[in-house]
Amino acid sequence: MFWLAIKGKQLGDLKFRRQHSIGNYIVDFYCPEHKLAIELDGGIHNNVVVHNHDTERQENLESLGVKVLRFDNEDVFKHQEQVLESILEHIRL
Repeated sequence: MFWLAIKGKQLGDLKFRRQHSIGNYIVDFYCPEHKLAIELDGGIHNNVVVHNHDTERQENLESLGVKVLRFDNEDVFKHQEQVLESILEHIRL
């Protein structure tokens, strides 16, 4: 559902890749023009061990100059327009 909303430059004429490899990591979605990774997190990411791994992963990606935006799957399903607007707001900064 999310991919359908951003593929083919549908979101602000931005090109996104799906399941993109950066270093030792694979991010859910990536916009190379802005070095922006989008991660969609399910409930498992509330687990302390997984959360700690996510934090370390994000720090490593950011050390490579990649900005990481995280959204809960539930937000994407229920409030997709707000999620998309949040991504565009980040790009405009």
